Amino acid sequence: MRRSSPAVLALAVGVFGIITTEMGIVGVLPQVASRLNVSASTAGLLVGSFALVVAVSGPFMTLAASRLDRRAVLAAAMGVFAVSNAVYALSTHFAVMLAFRIVPALLHPVFFSVALATAVRLGRPEDATRATARVFAGITAGFAFGVPFTSYLADHFSLQAAFWFGAAVNLLGLAGVLRFLPAMPAGERLSYGSQLRVLRSGRIWLSVMSVVLVFAALFSVYGYFAEYLGAVTGMSGSRISVMLMAFGVVMVFGNFAFAALLRVGAIRTVLLLPVLFALVQVLVFALGARTAPMLGLVPLWAAVHSGGLIVCQNWLGRDTQDAPEFGNSLFVSFSNLGITVGTAVGGWVLAALGSRSLPWVGVGFALAALAVVALRLTWDRKVGATADRGAPAVDRGAPATVR
Repeated sequence: MRRSSPAVLALAVGVFGIITTEMGIVGVLPQVASRLNVSASTAGLLVGSFALVVAVSGPFMTLAASRLDRRAVLAAAMGVFAVSNAVYALSTHFAVMLAFRIVPALLHPVFFSVALATAVRLGRPEDATRATARVFAGITAGFAFGVPFTSYLADHFSLQAAFWFGAAVNLLGLAGVLRFLPAMPAGERLSYGSQLRVLRSGRIWLSVMSVVLVFAALFSVYGYFAEYLGAVTGMSGSRISVMLMAFGVVMVFGNFAFAALLRVGAIRTVLLLPVLFALVQVLVFALGARTAPMLGLVPLWAAVHSGGLIVCQNWLGRDTQDAPEFGNSLFVSFSNLGITVGTAVGGWVLAALGSRSLPWVGVGFALAALAVVALRLTWDRKVGATADRGAPAVDRGAPATVR
């Protein structure tokens, strides 16, 4: 793993740049609306359109790129994200900015899918989870530092400075990819049909459903983090900003903690995640009106939240080992679908019942995810029992080892 560390670090920097581009605009949306002379709701399309394009296009774009050199694909994506940030900095037309939100969104799932598969490919098989965790660290670092720093630059310097920062980070990722990654042809060049074949298993659709539900649970509450801490806990805006920063920093360490848990026992960790999240949200509901307990709960909440990325990717990846990049694209697309569902349901509950009820939305989605995971494990046991009795096991995608 040591020899591949600079390459994996380059991939993590690339992920950091992409997250900074994708989510950094959230913190500067009022300035963007003012500069483009559009309403706040219209400016919000710059966020929603990105997530929608990622969710819809992910598997198809990854299939289209599956026969290309991996380094070329990664470098091209980094270049497009750098150019897009430059356009954000220079443009004063909403239509232009919207177009350059859609174009990088098409390459977002391709970069993530290829980066995750490449990180695993560069190291030893036993280091796969650790390599994945290092790439995911770029995501958590993006939330912890890239997003707030973008907002800081816009507030204290200019909106253009914020976007030039995004361009610079993506150029750094591009330089790292070109410097540290070797040329990586697609290898045996899996046919489109052989990659799509993984979707024939009923097992994988249960895994996909559990990923959607886990991300719906996580973001049904996190999507309204500032609203909850302000309306229920009574925190000031400055304290909420500190809590957001703390949330992101803890996510960096929680990411590696869950990677360690996966290495000890993957199935136990998949079952543990929704249970822990549900328990944390019960505490958030019970203690949400008290500032001191919430100061302690936010880091715990962040640590559990961070597990969603690597645990769900690992869980879905067990069913797509024959087409890992396509499998990663499914993870990216359906996790974004989960975010969309979670924030939509959370928003409805917020409007109908108020901020106080939000944690119960997360609990409901988490318990639904747990039920689907349990159903999937029951499926595995039945297939295994059938195979033991000598009958042909038609559904092939079960992991070789279940702990």
